[in-house]
Amino acid sequence: MGSHVVLWSGVGVVGLCAVAAGAWMLSLPPKPAYVVPPPVPTEEAAAILDALKPSKRQRPLIAVVGLNDATEATDYLMPYGILRRSGVVDVMLLATEPGPVQLFPALRVEPASTIAAFDAAYPDGADYVIVPAMSRDDDPAVLAWLKTQADKGAMIVGVCAGAKVVAAAGLLDDRRGTTHWYYLKELRRKHPTLQYVADRRIVVDGRVATTTGISASMPVALTLIEAIAGRAAAEAVGRDIGMTDWDARHDSRAFTFNRTFAWTAIRNTAAIWNREQFGIALTPGLDEVSLALVADAWSRTYRSRALTFAPMGEPVESRSGVRIVPDRVTADWPADTQIPAIGTRQPAHALDDTLAAISARYDASTSDFVAMQLEYPAHAIPE
Repeated sequence: MGSHVVLWSGVGVVGLCAVAAGAWMLSLPPKPAYVVPPPVPTEEAAAILDALKPSKRQRPLIAVVGLNDATEATDYLMPYGILRRSGVVDVMLLATEPGPVQLFPALRVEPASTIAAFDAAYPDGADYVIVPAMSRDDDPAVLAWLKTQADKGAMIVGVCAGAKVVAAAGLLDDRRGTTHWYYLKELRRKHPTLQYVADRRIVVDGRVATTTGISASMPVALTLIEAIAGRAAAEAVGRDIGMTDWDARHDSRAFTFNRTFAWTAIRNTAAIWNREQFGIALTPGLDEVSLALVADAWSRTYRSRALTFAPMGEPVESRSGVRIVPDRVTADWPADTQIPAIGTRQPAHALDDTLAAISARYDASTSDFVAMQLEYPAHAIPE
């Protein structure tokens, strides 16, 4: 008798929770429609480029900094790979400590140097510092280093939720800025003097720039190339990566915590019986920009995770010299869960292909769920 009471009490609690969850879900707004925003006014676009021009070296030095224990994969690798393609800058991947950087939600790489070694080699600092999203916003070493680099005249670029790190260093106080849509409320609450600018993928105020979500790494890298070396240089790299338009326009209203997004997160998380691991073969010279986008997207479905593999345990060097540490040492991977070879498509199209493959494997709502996390305008959730 007592056990039945406990059982039915439990069922009642589950039922009440389900009702509460349903009520909460209905209280959320419906999925937004994406509207192609108007072009950025010519004067504003010119002002962005002017503000981003190098002020120190003729050939700028760009540092991409990360924490060893978790730094956003696409924020870390995509600017590096795109900027290296230009041939007009020197770019270095840095970490706070010696050893590999575990990226989130996938990939593991060996950085070129630590911030301490960088300081010893370049006492006058970098021209630009790119700050990805990190596992924590208040790492003392990162914050101190950013302040020092800013004092030495570096342009600090907070990509995606990297804006939270930049703000924690005090560099967004009384400045205009933006960040990934999911973290905007938190950023504004913690830093009330920040002047949020909507409908822009990149916002520049003085020697600090911030961007919207993860996919903004691609347009901001091209914008930097244009500011440094001119439109023709940026167009050449744009053609190489499959991107012909990279201005600052953005429809901020299309990215919000909505009913479909929440339902997909709950449903996919609950599907614990159907978790998949997808293998990506590491081959010398593979495109690190495409790799980051593909691995990131597959690892954000809440149903799958992307792992790299290679026949040997040593790091494999990418097209632009990133040393990628394989997750698995094996020459084979089951064909039905092996991701097609990286590099057969330009990076921008590789992301489109991956979102289409996610839709076919799971459903369109999962593909949209991933695109929303990436804040990817081309795949904003339609009506």
